[in-house]
Amino acid sequence: MKKIVLDLAVTLDGFIEGPNGEIDWCIMDDDMDFNGFLSGIDTIFYGRVSYDAWGNYQPDANAGKTEQELWKNVHEKKKFVFSKQERNDDRASFVSGDIVAAVNAIRNEGGKDIWLYGGAGLIKTFIDLGLIDVYRVSVHPVALGSGKPLFENLKERVRLKLMDTKVFRSGVVQLIYETEK
Repeated sequence: MKKIVLDLAVTLDGFIEGPNGEIDWCIMDDDMDFNGFLSGIDTIFYGRVSYDAWGNYQPDANAGKTEQELWKNVHEKKKFVFSKQERNDDRASFVSGDIVAAVNAIRNEGGKDIWLYGGAGLIKTFIDLGLIDVYRVSVHPVALGSGKPLFENLKERVRLKLMDTKVFRSGVVQLIYETEK
């Protein structure tokens, strides 16, 4: 069965976005091997707002080869958008019904793992439903003081087991946890 992997950047003080939605504090080091992560997934889960912002994003024509390749790899994945709005989109399947049933059906298709991209509302829903198998959290060396927190108003504790840590040149520390069920 496919695992659902939450992979995201967070500030040292626990925010996934600044107070105005900014993510300009995110660092992408070459040694992070994000393309390696992408090679282990074949599906991406988005909320509608995140999909509209990033689901079909194309880097600037002047972007470097690494960035171009990264986005090419992202756009080769199967995409599901969880939304109350139904929409026809030839690049993604929209899911508006029972989230647990839809997720379990997708998980049982076989293949590689699933990246839970977000946004914040979808991440909170998946946390509350206990649908995340792996938390791959990259802590960036910045504190914002306010913004959108990763963990907010949890229904219950989330118990995790540390599986790996990685420290990158920039000072980003990646923590990889599996959920204890």
